[in-house]
Amino acid sequence: MSKKTKKATKFNYIPAVGRRKTATVRIRLYKKKSLPAGRQGSIIVNDLPIEKYFPGEVNKVLYMEPFKVTNTVDKYSATIKVNGSGKMGQLGAVIHGIARALEKANKDFRPILKKKGFLTRDSRKKERRKAGYAHKARAKKISPKR
Repeated sequence: MSKKTKKATKFNYIPAVGRRKTATVRIRLYKKKSLPAGRQGSIIVNDLPIEKYFPGEVNKVLYMEPFKVTNTVDKYSATIKVNGSGKMGQLGAVIHGIARALEKANKDFRPILKKKGFLTRDSRKKERRKAGYAHKARAKKISPKR
C-alpha cells in the first residue's frame, strides 16, 4: 500500500492571488533567507525584474507601498505571474496580491494593510456594450428628427 504525499517544494513560499479589472496575479512570496543569494530582495514579474515590467518612479512607489507600510522592504522577495487587462490594471492586481501575501505571512499586518485599502479588491470593470445601443455601453439610440 502506498501513501500519497504532497510534492515537496524546493523553497518555502506564501501563495496569494490578486485581481483588478480583468487582470489576475499569482504571487509566491519568499522569505529573504529561503532564496539563493542572487535572488534575495528581488521581485520578478513574468520572468522580468519588476523595474523593467513596470518602469518609472510612480509605479515603483505604488508597488513598494505594501512593503513600506509593514516595514518589510528587504525582508521578502517574490515571483509574480500576471495575465489579463492593461499595465495599470496589472499593477493594481500586483499591489493587491502582495498585500494579501504579506497578510498571510503575518496576521499583525492585516489592520495596517486594511486601513490603507490594499486588501480591498477593486471590482470595477468596463461595462459591456448592449445590443441596440449606439456604440457605447450606455449611449442611447440615435433618434431621427422626422
